[in-house]
Amino acid sequence: MRTKMWIVDKNEQENHAYPQLEEAAKLLKEGETIAFPTETVYGLGADATSDRAVDKIFVAKGRPSDNPLIIHIGSKEAVEKIAKEIPSSAQALIDRFWPGPLTLVLKKRPGISEKVTAGLETVAVRMPSHPIALELLKKVDLPIAAPSANLSGKPSPTLAKHVWADLDGRISGIVDGGPTGVGVESTVLDCTEDTPLILRPGGVTKEQIEAVVGKVRVDKALLISGQAPKSPGMKYTHYAPNAPLYIVQGSRDFLQKKADEWRGQGKRVGILTTTENESFYQADVVLGCGSRDDLSTVATHLYEVLRSFNEHDLDIILSESFPEEGVGQAVMNRLMKAAGHQIILE
Repeated sequence: MRTKMWIVDKNEQENHAYPQLEEAAKLLKEGETIAFPTETVYGLGADATSDRAVDKIFVAKGRPSDNPLIIHIGSKEAVEKIAKEIPSSAQALIDRFWPGPLTLVLKKRPGISEKVTAGLETVAVRMPSHPIALELLKKVDLPIAAPSANLSGKPSPTLAKHVWADLDGRISGIVDGGPTGVGVESTVLDCTEDTPLILRPGGVTKEQIEAVVGKVRVDKALLISGQAPKSPGMKYTHYAPNAPLYIVQGSRDFLQKKADEWRGQGKRVGILTTTENESFYQADVVLGCGSRDDLSTVATHLYEVLRSFNEHDLDIILSESFPEEGVGQAVMNRLMKAAGHQIILE
């Protein structure tokens, strides 16, 4: 398969018309797979009403078919065609955070492919805020299932070149809209229970949600094997670089000591840190990933840095840990999955 590329400058077109998207929209309507930028990461889209189209997502990514997909829509009103029940709390969150990086799990209407929902009676839906994504969704005028546009298990793509590296020849096209913004995927919130439940932390924080709807819970059973996942990222290892990754919970001196031990054994070691600490460490590769004083910058650059480690022939990667507050919760969620929950304690 030949993968086409369309380069679109989100600031280039007045009224966000983007005529370059016409061919991409046509291919989506014909049941093909197209990668496009959102404000979180690049998504791999296909018609959510077509089993055949959705199948192409799973084949291209090598993604397990029991892992549900998020549907992307181009307007707030479109959710009524997908969900049969919108609780008042969900409506309040739609009014506050859409378009934006918040996915809501709702009871589904008929018409959505069972392959999207993995046989569940619920559906995950969001309205992205990226102008290119919104215009593409409006041109297609269909609900579009779109997980991250990467090979399953690898770091999510925040640049079109990441998508190309993983999926060239496996999908019909890529809309290159430049770098994404948030850097980690959307927050997934189950609104089918009396108290909303965060299934995946992301670009909208727990504190921001509670400011709108009051108390929410955080799912403590994300990693229980054997459960049918209601949200992407609940069951399988994700985001992993090529070399084994360990999260070090301890001082800088302790992390450096562990790096020295492995290097003394002839291992090539990489360290994931922040700009504040980048000059402190000695290793084969030391990469800063945003500022510890602003964890949103760490979120923005996390996947890009994880992919950058793959450019070096490393045997092991050690990462600092981060406070699990605000967007830091999402950062640590992704790091833990990338590390396969391998932690080194001081």
